[in-house]
Amino acid sequence: MIYTEITPNPASLKFITGEVLVPQGSVDFPDVNAAEDSPLGLKLFNFRFVERVFFGKNFVTITKGDDFQWEEVIPVVKDFLKAYLGSDQPVFTGQLAQSLASVEVEETEDDPTVAKIKELIESHVRPAVAMDGGDIIYQDFDHDSGTVKLMLQGSCSGCPSASLTLKNGIEGLLTRMVPEVNVVEAV
Repeated sequence: MIYTEITPNPASLKFITGEVLVPQGSVDFPDVNAAEDSPLGLKLFNFRFVERVFFGKNFVTITKGDDFQWEEVIPVVKDFLKAYLGSDQPVFTGQLAQSLASVEVEETEDDPTVAKIKELIESHVRPAVAMDGGDIIYQDFDHDSGTVKLMLQGSCSGCPSASLTLKNGIEGLLTRMVPEVNVVEAV
């Protein structure tokens, strides 16, 4: 059974599949060219209404074009996902499938500030953002300016409320919990 959940981005909708699609992390395809190692992603881009495809653990977030209404898109995507996932075709192939299958433990020697920022993002920010059909990935911290840079994916990319969430939510959390942080920016 596949069901939908709204996201804060009116152009994106989350389709929850009930199966594990991405064992760890997430995969974002901002356009058809990025989906080369995803047969499912490529087929979704064949629909004229699909502008972006994002895969989370057990869901797909579709971002549609402005010329289409969700009422016409939802049944088409649900039927397609049911048929595709029921046919045991791969979601990912090639190097992407290999990288998702290998569990890599990142052994980096982060300084205490960066380690605290990453821990807060992993424990507080990413789970909340995933519920809205997207993801936020840590990119960098500039010690001199106190600037944290994050990459927005899925429904967060292009969302009208993303800057509000970034400033009021994430920046508020990080500046309260990590005194070295002054500002949070999207890259």
